[in-house]
Amino acid sequence: MSLTARSPAQLRSMFGANLRTLASDYTSVSALARDLGINRTQFNRYLSGESFPRPDVLARICTFFGVDARVLLEPVDQISPGTGPISSEYLRDFMGPTVQPISEEDLPSGFYHFARRSFVRNDQYVRGIILIKRDGENTFVRGYEPKMAMAMQGIPADARAREYRGFVMQIEDGFAATVARRNGMTASFNYLSRVTSFQNNFWVGYVARTVRENSSSIRMTRLVYEYLGPNAKNALRFARTAGFCTLDDLMPFHQRLLQPKDSFR
Repeated sequence: MSLTARSPAQLRSMFGANLRTLASDYTSVSALARDLGINRTQFNRYLSGESFPRPDVLARICTFFGVDARVLLEPVDQISPGTGPISSEYLRDFMGPTVQPISEEDLPSGFYHFARRSFVRNDQYVRGIILIKRDGENTFVRGYEPKMAMAMQGIPADARAREYRGFVMQIEDGFAATVARRNGMTASFNYLSRVTSFQNNFWVGYVARTVRENSSSIRMTRLVYEYLGPNAKNALRFARTAGFCTLDDLMPFHQRLLQPKDSFR
């Protein structure tokens, strides 16, 4: 059932269940109601789902328990705490209450095949697999750096060292992802928007890495994502070819989207 279809009785029931959960850590309901400045009889009506509070009282309850008004809409144990910098009041109107939610239609969960020019070998390209996943309203990305790229930089090539993760946020005409390896060893910024294709499963944009300027290497290049679906078996054959390759090794449509003969702006 959609949130907009919920009846007042359902909202009261959800709030009552959440309030009982929040109040379960307190030994005395009377003392809790007193701390909240709410009449005990009225507080019992909230707990039983017979009533829900006025906006000012709801704000007082939310502040006291460190939650937000979603206690009227979803189980409290499924509401993310919202304590990180993205969810602070300072950024709330700019980036949303969490990382801005992205619909499954705009960016489906599952595996993606990506391709881009190499940062460390200017005459080579890199292809690989990433996973887009959801956790509540948040959208995350996960993948692994090529083993050879790590070795060339004198970095351990085990899976733990190669893994990177990041968060994805919706922007006006696409999405942006901030990605980092464990302990912030390296980081990059990715921007992509959907392009017209037969199966509507391609995105193109660019990736920029957070390193100092170097005349012998690049810091920004075009990037292509191709959606493979949620089944890991479908992504396995692409995972076997992950790593460095030549332009001719890339799929023709990937080559076209990367525009290798055109300078990047």
